[in-house]
Amino acid sequence: MNKSILMPFRMTVAEQNLGLYGIKVDKKNGESVTHHWRSRDPVCIYSASKTFTALAVGMCIDDVFLTVKDPVINFFPEYKGVASKGSDQITIEHLLHMASGKEEYWFGTEDHLKMTSDWAELFFKVPVTKKPGTYFHYSNACTYMLGRIVERVSGKNLRDFLAARLFTPLGIFNPQWHTCPGGHTLAATGLYLTIDEFSKLGMILLNDGIYNNQRLISENYIHAAVNHTIDTERLTSGSTHHGAGYGYQIWRCAHQGAYRADGKYGQLCIVVPDKEAVITVTAHEEKAKGEIIEAVFEDIIPLL
Repeated sequence: MNKSILMPFRMTVAEQNLGLYGIKVDKKNGESVTHHWRSRDPVCIYSASKTFTALAVGMCIDDVFLTVKDPVINFFPEYKGVASKGSDQITIEHLLHMASGKEEYWFGTEDHLKMTSDWAELFFKVPVTKKPGTYFHYSNACTYMLGRIVERVSGKNLRDFLAARLFTPLGIFNPQWHTCPGGHTLAATGLYLTIDEFSKLGMILLNDGIYNNQRLISENYIHAAVNHTIDTERLTSGSTHHGAGYGYQIWRCAHQGAYRADGKYGQLCIVVPDKEAVITVTAHEEKAKGEIIEAVFEDIIPLL
């Protein structure tokens, strides 16, 4: 793969003054091309961290520790007495789909207690205002609770669980991942990776759970994570990139059946199955992240 395929994209980045750090294109056949605008240091991938958390859930399902239909409250019986009405109806799949029925990004009126209380308790106290499973509401709290469930069933916090099961097989040594005040992995954000490390997420997804001929997660779970989606069409008015549906902590793209891990300021790992390709971006673009996605599909994909 010739590096010249990145020239139209690089021209768009320059013309629109987009805040790119790096772009990497990987093909299933092993070809790869990269361009950097700055150092290759690890960066926070923000909400793209969520997709790594979803993979940990899949590994726990493979281990028969849980199923997507399990009620979340069953893993935290100590909070049944304080849980808001309807909280007992929330399943792991509802968390994966951002459909807990709790319409808060974190914990709403309980946010001021973040430094002094268990965040799992705060989650259960938030009122359920929609029927769980029926309404998409993007929430860091949903992903955080998935991380807590992984910790409950495995006996290790999310980062340490993935260190052995995912990061080490991928050649990612001791990645930084922030925690809450209670020492639990944030899960929803706060993971730091280089662009080369980040791109390996896309290769696992593209190869149905296999990396370097080693199966890390079941094909069935990868297929469900990508294809079993909740409707997000109401978000189309704000961005076509958010209205194509949401899988298990994975956004569907509006183009060519593609999907992506997506983090704040333009941290993107876009999988394009019909091109057998993964396009990974790191950036700090505060105003036009959508333009980065458009440039990938207009300037790079047609050349693959």
